[in-house]
Amino acid sequence: MLDCGLHPSYTGLAALPFFDDIDPASVDLLLITHFHVDHAAALPYFMEKTNFKGKVYMTHPTRAIYKWLLSDYVKISSLSPDDQLYDDQDLATSYERIQVVDYHQEVDVGGIKFTPYNAGHVLGAAMFLIEIAGVRLLYTGDYSREEDRHLMAAERPPNVVPEVLICESTYGVQSHEPRLDRETRFTRMVHTIVKRGGRCLLPVFALGRAQELLLILDEYWQAHPDLHNIPIYYASSLAKKCMTVYQSYTNMMNSKIREQAKTSNPFQFKHISNLKSIAQFDDVGPCVMFASPGMLQSGLSRELLELWCVDKRNGCIIPGYVVEGTLGKQILSQPDDIVSMSGARLPLRLTVEYISFSAHVDYKENSDFIEEVGSKNLVLVHGDSNEMGRLRSALQSKYAEREIPLHIHTPRNCETVELHFRGEKTAKIIGHLAAEEPKQGTLIEGVLTSKDFAFQIIDQSELVDFTELVVVPIIQKQTIVTHAPFGLIKWHLEQMYGTLIEIKGQYKVFNVINVIPTTDSNKINLEWDSNPMNDMIADSIVAIILQADSSPASVKVTKSEHHHHHGHEHQHESDGHEDEPKVKMEKLDMEDENQTKIKIEQDHEHPVEEAKLQSTEDAKLQSQYIVPSQLNRPQLKDMMTRFLTLQFGESRIQFKKLESEEFELVWDLKIDKDNATVKLKEDGSAWNLESSTEELKRRLTILVNRVLRTWLPLQDTWVLNV
Repeated sequence: MLDCGLHPSYTGLAALPFFDDIDPASVDLLLITHFHVDHAAALPYFMEKTNFKGKVYMTHPTRAIYKWLLSDYVKISSLSPDDQLYDDQDLATSYERIQVVDYHQEVDVGGIKFTPYNAGHVLGAAMFLIEIAGVRLLYTGDYSREEDRHLMAAERPPNVVPEVLICESTYGVQSHEPRLDRETRFTRMVHTIVKRGGRCLLPVFALGRAQELLLILDEYWQAHPDLHNIPIYYASSLAKKCMTVYQSYTNMMNSKIREQAKTSNPFQFKHISNLKSIAQFDDVGPCVMFASPGMLQSGLSRELLELWCVDKRNGCIIPGYVVEGTLGKQILSQPDDIVSMSGARLPLRLTVEYISFSAHVDYKENSDFIEEVGSKNLVLVHGDSNEMGRLRSALQSKYAEREIPLHIHTPRNCETVELHFRGEKTAKIIGHLAAEEPKQGTLIEGVLTSKDFAFQIIDQSELVDFTELVVVPIIQKQTIVTHAPFGLIKWHLEQMYGTLIEIKGQYKVFNVINVIPTTDSNKINLEWDSNPMNDMIADSIVAIILQADSSPASVKVTKSEHHHHHGHEHQHESDGHEDEPKVKMEKLDMEDENQTKIKIEQDHEHPVEEAKLQSTEDAKLQSQYIVPSQLNRPQLKDMMTRFLTLQFGESRIQFKKLESEEFELVWDLKIDKDNATVKLKEDGSAWNLESSTEELKRRLTILVNRVLRTWLPLQDTWVLNV
């Protein structure tokens, strides 16, 4: 996940990113590019109010400023409990979990490699080069390609062409005026306002562009003695703390600041005073006031605008980018009045000027950087949709003329961009398998392991040495229910696998699968050491056991009359089943002593059938009569209703039986906005399905087929009660 900020023009939950569209638990890594509210202010909420358990990284200055900047945000939001997303405890806990990283330091987190590079913009701002499974992505965040009075320009990662570039589009196709011209125009604006006796309001964020403007004005005041009696205030409760951070990290600034820091503190201003609160401010005469926040949506800058807007001598200079929906954006159109925080309308008489000191790239800087990076896939983010669209059109025209392929994506919020890459997977051979260099066509046997998108081939005996894997045997056990006597099952197994070895009441198949009779005559246990070969043998044994009581090799039905002479007879005794056929099992005088015949009779009214049962000496059957009885088979109606209820819930299903229709059994389903009807013949021979959606139809088709596969075989099942 890249950045985690709040929308400046909203409050409370509405300001959060679309966290509902993701599972925070699935996020392994969160990278923060810089400390601005729109990139970092939602981080305490995400870390403490969701199930996010991943790691968070940012640079040293970003982490230091993050703590103070968001503590100020907590104080402001606590004034309105409904808008408070987190408290000081959440902020402190999240701060402890954040890990820091230096520019150019490569970090590997679960196979995700990333390296931060200087992005300009503000102190500590970073762009991240990320590599996942060999695919490289560069995320610029907010970046500036112009060196200013204290920061270096953003750098391009050397010797790498990422497959994907995610780039800001804040200014679209706009162009910034040259820095020196911009500074001259800015100081002239300020000078004009204070010379006419007015107050000059400069709404800024506490950190970032404020330090650049402070350096400019302090130098200008020093060069103009006539302005020394006009105070400049830096109004922020964080001013002193944050300036300490700037003084601590001069080594991450440009060469001019680094040289000056050797002899003096470049951020110890001569003509600028820190103002902790409005209560310390003596509002008499002209002055220059730096106040936050930069978009005038609340706080001290909003209070001062409402206080000073009625006097035409005063002026407000917007020195950076302002978002749609904020008061800062609104006053640029010079409306006749504004709405105060109390709801009253105030006349807007002060002058409003705009000059961009925003440390974002303009069109030329952005397009040049995109060309230098050389990625073939560009994703534009962080910009108004109109500006983003203009930038996309300009880039497409530029690259079309050069016939250079560039795929540009401008996704809306929550829109997924899918990019497909085909990479080669290479496995390293390690351990004693790598003792000799393998030749072409050599067969290598080992365990292929995968971790963090890296593959290795290791001998099984060395897994403990090179991985966290441990080799352990798996013993599988399975219990099978069958109506066949064990002697019959043993005979079938020997027909397939040869003689079984008996050890303490257990029978071994191929000396690897244990077949274990139980005291319950209807159950057979299997036990074996699991491996692909043994599992296959066990599957075949299961199939033989399940088919033993119905296999043609066990019972061969014929319709010829029985003419053999039997040496003994049995009396037929009445047992309450007058109309059911009786099965008479007799020992026959046959050459094979292991053969027995079944004689089926039905009291002088039904023809005689006979069958031949193969047996073994282990299970010689005594002559007796057996009365067949029907299974207590479930009705198709009941089984289908049960399956539908388990799948969709009882309240969504209605059953009805239609006697005279083609399909006697009908179920109507209503699932949210979807409807469906399932129709079946009572004997399961045919069915029909109607559904309002293809997805529901697919699910019901699978379910109906499953029910019929379960129910239909039961109709051909019979049991002999001995």
